[in-house]
Amino acid sequence: MSHTESPVRDRIVKTIYQEAESIASRVIKRKKSAFDWDTRLDDILTSRWFGLPIMFLLLGFVFWLTIIGANYPSQLLAKILFWGQDQLSVIFQWFGAPQWLHDFFVLGVYRTVAWVVSVMLPPMAIFFPLFALLEDSGYLPRLAFNLDRLFKLAGAHGKQALTMCMGFGCNAAGVTACRIIESPRERLIAIVTNNFVPCNGRFPALIALAFIFMGGLAGVGAAALTVAGIVMTGIAVTLLTAWFLSKTLLKGVSSAFALELPPYRLPQIGRTIIRSLFDRTIIILTRAVLVAAPAGGLVWVLANIRPGEHSILIYGAGLLQPLGQALGLDGFILLSFILGLPANEIVLPILLMSYLSAGSMVELDSLPALKMLLVNGQGWTWLTALCTMLFSLLHFPCGTTLFTIWRETKSVKWTGLAIIIPFTVASIVCFVINWTVRTLGLI
Repeated sequence: MSHTESPVRDRIVKTIYQEAESIASRVIKRKKSAFDWDTRLDDILTSRWFGLPIMFLLLGFVFWLTIIGANYPSQLLAKILFWGQDQLSVIFQWFGAPQWLHDFFVLGVYRTVAWVVSVMLPPMAIFFPLFALLEDSGYLPRLAFNLDRLFKLAGAHGKQALTMCMGFGCNAAGVTACRIIESPRERLIAIVTNNFVPCNGRFPALIALAFIFMGGLAGVGAAALTVAGIVMTGIAVTLLTAWFLSKTLLKGVSSAFALELPPYRLPQIGRTIIRSLFDRTIIILTRAVLVAAPAGGLVWVLANIRPGEHSILIYGAGLLQPLGQALGLDGFILLSFILGLPANEIVLPILLMSYLSAGSMVELDSLPALKMLLVNGQGWTWLTALCTMLFSLLHFPCGTTLFTIWRETKSVKWTGLAIIIPFTVASIVCFVINWTVRTLGLI
């Protein structure tokens, strides 16, 4: 199957497949009563009218299952891990450790790690296996096929739909996958815009915020649709940015390609779930913990070193406060995104450590406790949460992805643009939404 603007190429591809079918029909015997499930399913799942709505509903269902299933395990894990925090405090006191050492390791390092594990592990343990089942069943190539025509209209290569699907796992992997695009111009477009697809590291924070704010307003279904809507927004921004680049910095004619869809197959449920748990959940969580531990310690240090009346953390957040307010955020949120450059997984933990170190010493043993901190302690509204989710979706890539971009392009210029373009897009989107909501008096 292909979406292409070249009639000649269409005829060539069609002739090749017709000849292949003719050869196959002479050597393969099929029962007359055999029902072609692949063709029937593709008539629906890759339909011009039903393909994209089905994709949206399917993503919404996956997120709904994730949100429903993650809450109670998260609370249980938090109780266990924060019980461990109390035991660590007893051990430090037994050894007579100084207070600053206790606070650095227990309230800085350990508390951040405990929050990362308790809040991130349950959603990942549910979402990644579900996503792997979609991949194993053969649906993801259909998702790429549905988006192929849109990428053509945006002046990009149809194969970018495949690299975008890779970005759902990891943006760095998505950037590396752009090697399949032969055109240097279209490869650069795919590389620069791959970050607009939410990766593994951003999904837990998006799900947690959607559950706390949108779920609290209109139920779990609204939270699931919010996350699905965020994903669709990322796809829309990818297309718009690709179109803009194809008309300005990277002008050119789009090339065509034929996408051969694999057959549908029943996924090996047990094997797929185990593989996704070890290949994605455990690896991503391990990386998050390894980065979150020193980050928690760094934030504690920044929050407790006082060159003047306030800590370095508060001074830094104060400098960013005007920009943050214009974007519907605050200075602490922007600072957390900057300090979270090494990995997207640690942005929300850094933000919480920043709030906690600023004076609100609350043990985040559940999502309701997180809501209490954000709403009662810091004055968050649904608009703050929405702008934070959109900024998380659209902001500059993590350090690993930036290194991969530099390695693939061998260009400081394009690596820099890979920072500037997403940050500019994120700022414009958040500013417009914040200004519109406040101007209309919706909050």
